Amino acid sequence: MNIGIVGLGLIGGSLAKYIKENTDHTVWGYDIDPTVITRAMLCEAIDDPLIPSRIPQCDMMLIALYPSLCVDYVREHAAEFASHALIVDCAGVKRTVQSPICEIAGHYDWQYIGGHPMAGREFSGFNHSQSNLFERASMILTPDGEIDVKTRAFLKAFFLEMGFATVRFTTPDEHDSMIAYTSQLAHIVSSAYVKNPLSDKHKGFSAGSFQDMTRVAKLNENMWTELMLDNADLLVPSIDDFIFRLYQYREALADKNEEQLRALLKEGRIIKEALTK
Repeated sequence: MNIGIVGLGLIGGSLAKYIKENTDHTVWGYDIDPTVITRAMLCEAIDDPLIPSRIPQCDMMLIALYPSLCVDYVREHAAEFASHALIVDCAGVKRTVQSPICEIAGHYDWQYIGGHPMAGREFSGFNHSQSNLFERASMILTPDGEIDVKTRAFLKAFFLEMGFATVRFTTPDEHDSMIAYTSQLAHIVSSAYVKNPLSDKHKGFSAGSFQDMTRVAKLNENMWTELMLDNADLLVPSIDDFIFRLYQYREALADKNEEQLRALLKEGRIIKEALTK
């Protein structure tokens, strides 16, 4: 199978590396930075650049760009995709990407499926991509309505072949609602937490908990600004809920209410233990 990968950053580069190391598929890659394409070829993450003449030869296109750029790329190249091709984006939000792409796809025979590899690092760019990035990770797919059994089975088999532990089908709305909580809120909390004036004095006083809390504060602010603004209607309520719960702890401490504080901590422990079973 011929696979085109658009965007050879952390996600696109990792997809390319895994596919080349573990399958017989041909991989053609494109990145706005020509030096990245060169590096990808030198380390054999791609077979050749994804030049315009190769786009119609791709059986699958994996588009690993910022949300708005995913839409722009599909709009620009929609007429060039093969009629049998599967187009999968890898953007971290789905509603703002999927709606315009589905509208474009309605004028062509190729099929579009929204996707989101649930994996990442606190680093970005091709230099930090790695072939094992998706081990134990989940691939979320958000088809526009029902898809035929054959396509569903193919997509599941393909992404499991690529090292993902699970493939989950859901809706764009459910995806964005869950991501607001599981990912975007965590990045905001980490970013706010690390701004405490004591953070630059942490050495010698910190262990795993400090590292866990601050890890994702090291983010790509350009990408995350777009992701969070695209999902603001769902992210703001998640922030409000967190502030409300945090205030409960604050009040128990301010009132020196030992019983209330113990109850809040116990409740959190019980919930966490249930999550890890």
